[in-house]
Amino acid sequence: MADFQSVGTSSTASVEGVEGGAASGTSTTATPALVHRMTRLAEQLGRDPRLSREIVTRPHPLLVAVTRDHLTVLAAPARVWDSGRELLQPFAGRMAAGEAMLVLLGYPNDVDLEQAMNRGLASIVAEDASLDELFLAGMRAFELLEAKGSAESRGQSLSRYRFETGELVDIARAMTTERDVNKLLGVILEKSRFVTGADAGSIYVVEQNTRITLTGESEPVSLNPGPVLRFKLSQNDSVNYDSREFAMPLSKRSIAGSAALGKKAINIDDAYDLPPGAPYGFDRRFDEKIGYRTKSMLTMPLISQRDEVIGVIQLINKKKNPKERLLGDKSASESVVSFDARSEELLGMVAAQAGVSLENAMLYDEIRKLFEGFVKASVEAIESRDPTTSGHSRRVADLTVELAKVVDLEGAGPYRDAKFSVEDLRELEYASLLHDFGKIGVREKVLVKAKKLYDERLSLIRSRFDFVARSLEAEILRRKVTLLERGAPRNEIDALDHEFEVRRAELDMNWHAILSANEPTVLAAGDFAKVEQLAKETYEDLRGDPHFLLEAEEAVALSVKRGSLTPKEYEEISSHVVHTYRFLSQIPWGKALRRVPEIAGAHHERLNGTGYPNRLASNDIPIGSKMMSISDIFDALTASDRPYKRAVPAEKAIEILGFGVKDQHLDPELVRIFREARVWERRPNQS
Repeated sequence: MADFQSVGTSSTASVEGVEGGAASGTSTTATPALVHRMTRLAEQLGRDPRLSREIVTRPHPLLVAVTRDHLTVLAAPARVWDSGRELLQPFAGRMAAGEAMLVLLGYPNDVDLEQAMNRGLASIVAEDASLDELFLAGMRAFELLEAKGSAESRGQSLSRYRFETGELVDIARAMTTERDVNKLLGVILEKSRFVTGADAGSIYVVEQNTRITLTGESEPVSLNPGPVLRFKLSQNDSVNYDSREFAMPLSKRSIAGSAALGKKAINIDDAYDLPPGAPYGFDRRFDEKIGYRTKSMLTMPLISQRDEVIGVIQLINKKKNPKERLLGDKSASESVVSFDARSEELLGMVAAQAGVSLENAMLYDEIRKLFEGFVKASVEAIESRDPTTSGHSRRVADLTVELAKVVDLEGAGPYRDAKFSVEDLRELEYASLLHDFGKIGVREKVLVKAKKLYDERLSLIRSRFDFVARSLEAEILRRKVTLLERGAPRNEIDALDHEFEVRRAELDMNWHAILSANEPTVLAAGDFAKVEQLAKETYEDLRGDPHFLLEAEEAVALSVKRGSLTPKEYEEISSHVVHTYRFLSQIPWGKALRRVPEIAGAHHERLNGTGYPNRLASNDIPIGSKMMSISDIFDALTASDRPYKRAVPAEKAIEILGFGVKDQHLDPELVRIFREARVWERRPNQS
């Protein structure tokens, strides 16, 4: 059987003469009797009151077409099927699409009924069938077409439903996994435009602000505290333009504000022709500025789980063809349609999910800012106890994070597999910021001790020296009086004056030695023999009881070879790491930041196991702690002058870090990377 479905979909054929003729290709098909019969059939059907809804036409002398809406039933003699099937070719496309079917008058000579019915044959009636029989056959054909159309429509609807459901699931997944508020707003707007076919759109968030200044196209406006709509971003497939954030009052004067206050969608067919009595207006100046035409508009509030409006989506220009670009009024009038009920329904679904996701993201952002505020306040609290170290924690954090970024890029060496994600870097930053948090558990006098002796202890020694000096003076005067009473010669009195000057000079020299020994040193150095000698000297009080010029505790302090802390004080300072770990371990850091206490608590561990507090071996020290140790020492060396030391140049600090490597305190590979990358020049904050 010939395949007439391969031909085009034209619904008309040229009508030749009654005899057909060679041009029509129907000379063997169209006999006068057949043509007459089909003409009579067309007249009868045209007069039949039962076909008031249908239109009867003659696309060819041997064909009668009955059309209802977009569906057509053809009636043709069986001879057309046998030898004139080309007459049916103009209807092949519609038959294939389920929009046309064929009723044959008479049984054809050669027909595969199953295949013929699959290709558009509705039924076969007798050649001399009555009008009623033909009517019933035609109605049955229409029913078949409508049933097929309904099935296809349901299939298309089901396919569309499945597609939309899949998209909504993907949208939900995308929105629930994004934590950054600004990125989430972009996702929400992009997905909203996609499911509705919108050319452009904007998104706003509701803010509860203190007194602010509004900025926009007009002059800045001062606004009292209260809710405002902040324009966050816009997207447009047809034109490119720069947009910036601005705030506007939350009122019904704007379409977005009206949707937010009313908590319901606003669907506008034409923004230039708003409904009479609408409280809002539309400013065309933006369109005029960028050469755009805003027509259809759908504005939907984003409502949180607490039934609070937290934002607004505003979609613009639903397009017939989503891929088309809109250029000017003509393009908008031809290509833009109104947002239909389905678009509004889909946007409502997206908005419902977006409201929850945005609320969660905002809450996450608030918690993050709250936590960052806590960290900042903690750092300030720590450093306020020792103003000389102000900024140290921030600088150590910057150095450590920058070093981690460089290590992350290493392609060879022992750290080639070390990788640091954004969350890893944040964890490292918090650990570095809080590495000295435990100092709040250290006595302030020890924490801020600038010299080897506390001021009150140095004053006490000064008082002893003054007492010794006065005692010496009193002794010399007493002896001088004795000499004068017995009339001693002048040279004996002069000898007493000389003795006084020598002993007083020696006392002054000893005092200056104490002052010199009291100064801290960065490296082990100095002659402490004088301190040991003074620690053995004694003096007598007014009662004649002997006392050491330097008490044992003072001698120990003045004999410190590095820094200003005695071993006992150093142990107390070292305990800050234990406090750091204990304090930080009580904070519920969550999965992403769970190692903050461990990293912060190990920054004084040494590779050779001599560090504190746990004397960890190299393999047990977190890499973050190893990097922080380098940053901590480098900043302590290069920071602005402190009471106990002067700042050293970066190159000198690198040299000292090299000593730490030789002593097996610091990781040689990390020090090398730190030095070669000049990490101190990469940090964002170098103040």
